[in-house]
Amino acid sequence: MSADRSPDDAGAAAAPPDAAVAAGLEALIRQEIPSAREIGFAGLVRSAGGLSRENWRIDATWVDAGGRHAHRLMLMRDASGTLLNTERAREFAVLRALEGSGVPAPRVFWVDPDGRWLGAPSLVMERMPGSCDYMVLNGGRTLEERLALARAFIALMVAIHAVDWRARGLGEALGAPAGRPSLTELDHWRDEYRRVRLEPQPEIDYIEAWLRRRAPEAEAVVLVHGDFKPGNALVEDARITAKLDWEIAHLGDPLEDLGWITNPARRREHQIPGHWERREIVAAYRELSGRRVREEDLLWWNVFSCWKLSVIQLTAVAEFVAGRYDRVFQTPFWLVRTMLQMMEEAP
Repeated sequence: MSADRSPDDAGAAAAPPDAAVAAGLEALIRQEIPSAREIGFAGLVRSAGGLSRENWRIDATWVDAGGRHAHRLMLMRDASGTLLNTERAREFAVLRALEGSGVPAPRVFWVDPDGRWLGAPSLVMERMPGSCDYMVLNGGRTLEERLALARAFIALMVAIHAVDWRARGLGEALGAPAGRPSLTELDHWRDEYRRVRLEPQPEIDYIEAWLRRRAPEAEAVVLVHGDFKPGNALVEDARITAKLDWEIAHLGDPLEDLGWITNPARRREHQIPGHWERREIVAAYRELSGRRVREEDLLWWNVFSCWKLSVIQLTAVAEFVAGRYDRVFQTPFWLVRTMLQMMEEAP
């Protein structure tokens, strides 16, 4: 047992998963709030979550020097196999900085950055109302309701990009890109690609070279969500109650988020055929943000989005082969044709 583990770690390791989570969370609370007592949990259950983390729902109560507290919490704990190489401390910093910004994001309570208490890097946040539906824009709601939500998502993107990241200390927490944000992101995902590839990928290499030659300048440097989609949000009635999953948020080009939702590979999530397609999305973003959105730059980010998605899929393949992930993913060859077609359209 390592020297920095709590005395109860050995017992918690043999406990059922929910008991181990409860014990770890109690230890974390006692660490963060030394005066805490009468700590209790109810409704502890693992809910359906994303592909990289476990989601645990918990109702917690405790008494401390400030009085009695009751909170509906969500614990996000890294899974044994993950599609994204991220840090909980960075995500915690982003969510803490967003408090009071007007962007609907959960309030964060505590972070266990190295898994000392909870066995894996974890984040504890407020549990927000609403439900998650990847296909909410093409689900059972009326067309009018779906279009209203689609516009609300664009307004939310603009609000994220308008956050004063300097005043909120995100330059120190995330690090501002030293040169072109497009090259910074390409370099980051190239490093991930080299880390996870199991065999030569000449098509992916060729597309990377094309991206590197054509990397655009940014109109501005903003807070970028990095995985902006309906599946990373909670919706209640006609309102977006929370934007979730800030694990790859960073400072960069606003067209990165816009390029993610307008790339052809994700159209079923982000577009409403015949009513809310690329043209309407870009026009709404231009109107709300005041940015010009050069078409050739946006096309670059469309190709990059598919290239990044290819790297994530190769990560899934590597994790499965290593025995850390139990879901089989196909290799990203289906994305290559899409990328090559977009590259042919480039001026």
